Order: sequence, then structure tokens, then C-alpha cells
Amino acid sequence: MARSTVVKIGFVLDDGLDPPDGVQQYVLTLGRWFVKQGHDVHYLVGQTSRSDIPQVHSLAKNVKVSFNGNKMTIPLGVSVNKIRQILKDQQFDVLHVQMPYSPQFAGRVIAAADDSTAVIGTFHILPYGRLQAWGAKILKLLINKSLQRFDAIVAVSGAAQEFASKAMNIDSTIVPNAVDLANFKAGKKIDKYDDSKQNIIFLGRLVERKGCMQLLKAYELLRNQGNANDTRLIIAGDGPDRTKIENFIKQNNLTDHVVMVGWLSEDEKPDYLKTADIAVMPSLSGESFGIVLVEAIASGAGVVVGGDNPGYRFVLINESRVLVDPYNTQSFVDTLAKLLTDKQLKKTLNISQNKRITEFDVPIIGDKLLKIYKDKKANRPS
Repeated sequence: MARSTVVKIGFVLDDGLDPPDGVQQYVLTLGRWFVKQGHDVHYLVGQTSRSDIPQVHSLAKNVKVSFNGNKMTIPLGVSVNKIRQILKDQQFDVLHVQMPYSPQFAGRVIAAADDSTAVIGTFHILPYGRLQAWGAKILKLLINKSLQRFDAIVAVSGAAQEFASKAMNIDSTIVPNAVDLANFKAGKKIDKYDDSKQNIIFLGRLVERKGCMQLLKAYELLRNQGNANDTRLIIAGDGPDRTKIENFIKQNNLTDHVVMVGWLSEDEKPDYLKTADIAVMPSLSGESFGIVLVEAIASGAGVVVGGDNPGYRFVLINESRVLVDPYNTQSFVDTLAKLLTDKQLKKTLNISQNKRITEFDVPIIGDKLLKIYKDKKANRPS
């Protein structure tokens, strides 16, 4: 296929497009960019109510489950005839499947794919615990036949690549997540927080795995040690741990120093992240990448700190001065105190972080994937 050839792409995702989670961001960010380049993009997905996205084929009823420390949905199954009809009508050049996947949905799409269609996969996950790891191994047995149909599989990081190999015997190359950096660079500081205080900002779901409670404990100790007098902590997000977090704030007399702003829309995120002197995402585990880190850096946060887990290490290039053990509260405090007071260090780290994220810009990642699409499509029977 020539470089100028229009590629007809079908993104395949068991979950719906309603949740603002990493995999959904991945397919939508790439999809929007591909459309801008003149390509034809469709989404073959689970139960979805959004009406603002063109060419969505919502093919299944889904049920909510907990997996890897997250809430997500899985399909109950979809009509094979319905899948075959869509594939016949659309004649996709490429099906881009998000992995791991259900044999009841994506597995059926793969099985019905025409021989001329290239099937590409992106492996996204790193397990939060042993149960999830064993679940992936069991799933491998169920989807093993359909795995043979893939023309190429990429992983979003070295951590995801390693897990794909160990748990599912999948060979992959690394093509990181894509972020639309220009969109986040358009953020503006929020006036009411743009004052003499330094803003420490957390953005994420209020679930145990994301480490908000560990950040609160560190912030309490930071204040008790006299290192946070001219600071405020802004918590952006919502989730099942919200009440527990609110109670901790009240019980530890932090009400005047911690602001909870709730869930943010995609349009609001760049402004809040731009307002951060320090953006802190102390996730405990289960991170294969760290899109929110890239978003924070791109938005203009003074410096971004992450939990010391494999996915975040990949994004933050193993920079120990911005990686924290969320359970080591004193060490966490020391990192925050240093960044609050050492302006030159923060500036140096900011430059390094901004240089790093250029590798994740959607034109860079999109071009890499398009090359894979075209190369693999060219090798399929016509």
C-alpha cells in the first residue's frame, strides 16, 4: 500500500467507549488522528451510549466487573452473524484488536475476519496481583487459536511486553501509548489556585491501586514537619474510596489544606494539570504505561512524580528523583520536600520530562502504526 493510500481501520475493543480509561483513550486518540490524516476509522466495541463518536458499532451487552484494580465491563457475547455482516459491509484493511480480549467478542471478530484483512494487536496490561496474572494465563488457553491469526502485536511498554510473553507466550514489539500533546499544551492555569501557594495535584480514580491515600498520609506528615506551609493539595477524581479519603481529611485537620474537585472532564484536565507545581500519581502497581503522567508533563506541570512501578518507570525513564515508594511515607515526604524547595532541580527535571514525552506524541506513534498496518496488509492475500 502506498503512503497516500486510505486505510480502512476497525478498532476492536471488548469494553465500551464510555469509560475514560487508558485503553479507550488509546483507541480514540489514534482514531481521531487517523481520521485527520484521511483514513477511514470504525470502532467495533461493547455496549456504548456515546453519540459524539462517528462510526461506532456497539455490538454487545456488557456487564460490570472488577479487574486489575479497575472497574470495567465485559461482553456477554455477540451474534456471529452480526459480526460477519459488519465485516462484509465494511471490508476492513486492518482490524486493530485491544489485548487481552474476550473469546466471546474480539475472538469472534478475529475468527470472522477476511483473509485479506490484516489483524494487529496492542497488549495493554500489567497485572495488579497474582489473581489477575493467573487469569491472563487461563485466558490464553481460551484464545490460543485466534492468537495465531495476528499479523503483528505491539505492547505499550517493556513491562506490558514482558507480561505478554510470560503469561500468554506472545511475541511483541514496543510501540508506546499515544497522547495528543498539542491538546494538553493548550491548558491554562486556574485563577483561584494561581496564587502564592504551591499546588500539589493528584489526578486519578479514587481506588486503592492509584495511591491517593498514600499521598494524603505523606502530605499530612509533610505539614507536620513544617515543609508544606505554603502549599495546597488538590485531589481530582472520583471513585469508591472517596468517602474514606474525605474522612481522613477531616480526622487529620486537613480540610483547610486539601481541595477535592471531583471528576474532571477531558476538557478540564489540561487546566488543572497546568496549575500543578508538582503533579503526583503514586500508583501502587498494575500500571503498564502511565498516560496521565504524559498528560501532566504536556500540560505544563512543574514536575511530575509517579509511583515506582514498571509502567511509570518506563515513562519517567527510571529517574529516581521523581519515583516514590508510596508505602515509604518518610521517603515520599523527602521527595516532595526537595521538589518544593529546590527550584533548579525542578527545572532540570521538567526539561528532561518534556524531552521524554515527545516520543509519545500521536503523530509519532500514529505513523509507526500506519507503517505496520500497510506492511502487514501488503502481505495478506488480496
